[in-house]
Formats: sequence, structure tokens, C-alpha cells
Amino acid sequence: MIAMLAGRLDQVATDSLVLDVNGVGYHVFCSARSLGRLPARGEPLRLFIETQVREDHIHLFGFLDEAERAWFRLLLSVQGVGARIAMAILGTLAPVELATAIVAQDKAAITRADGVGPKLASRILTELKDKAAALAPVAVVADAADGATADAVSALVNLGYTRGDAYGAVAEAARRLGRSARLDALIKAGLRELGR
Repeated sequence: MIAMLAGRLDQVATDSLVLDVNGVGYHVFCSARSLGRLPARGEPLRLFIETQVREDHIHLFGFLDEAERAWFRLLLSVQGVGARIAMAILGTLAPVELATAIVAQDKAAITRADGVGPKLASRILTELKDKAAALAPVAVVADAADGATADAVSALVNLGYTRGDAYGAVAEAARRLGRSARLDALIKAGLRELGR
């Protein structure tokens, strides 16, 4: 299987690109977010690749970073989510935003992606709730310089809550209280979120 390709960007379409690797053009499907962050044509480009082999085709899906590829794989594990839907979600939400939406159970954020209705969004949120915290570092809940958010998640986990539940509660608390929230305020607000 192909895991990574490095070459020069040759062509860009609405949902894919052609990467020239030593004279061989690889057709690679990419998310809209990735396509928007590409270098100029002819410039060097390295992509992490997920290869799908089917009876009638071989498709390459390309990602600018490993986090996006990991989320693609995780999304494909959800019943009803194929490559097209996974790419639409990743085109709408960055990996950090997707992790936050899942742990916070934010159905509206997921349904912003083309082809994702309320029922599928609910399934994604349910099936990936406990897995999202593992893919996203706790520090991305908020950019608190003092690490209060990470400490708040750790405190809630030590009280017996799952990492996914704790992450979601602290993410919501940090969103409401702001970046300068103190540790004790985040823990209290997180506990209130978990008590709902």
C-alpha cells in the first residue's frame, strides 16, 4: 500500500490533485481544506496517503498532516460514512475542530458538512465520543497558557469520568468561561456540565 508520496504539484481540481513523482502522475483525492492550503503549481508537495483498493478501482486519498489521515480512518469506521462523506467532514472541520465537536456532542458542527444529516451526525457523535479524546491532545480544548484546561480534564478523569466525557465538559466550560478561566472554575463548570 502507498502510505506517503513526495513530488511536485502538477494539477488541481475541485476534489483532487495530480502529484508528479519522478515523472509519474498520481491522482489523489483531497479535502477542500487541504486543497486550499496547497503550494503553487510546480512546487514540492508531500502527502500522507490512505489507499483504498476495491474490485473496480484503486483510490488514493491525500492529507497534508497525519492528524487528518488519522481522522479519515476513524470516520470510515462509522457505519454509513464512506470516503466521500469523510472528506466532506474534513473539508469543513479541521481535526482539532472535529475532535472538539465530537467530545462536546455538537451535532450542528458535524451537519455543516455536505451529505451529513442529523441522523448520521448523531451516529458519528455516538460512535466516536470515546475515541476523539485519544486523537486530540487535551491542550487543544483551549489555548490556556497555564495548562488549566489540561489539569481540569485530568482532575475529572481522576474523579472517575471517562477522558471523552471530561474533555467534552471542560471544552464547553472553557468556551463559556473564556481563555483566562482558572483551574477551580473550569473544574466546577465541568462538573456542572457532567451533571446535566
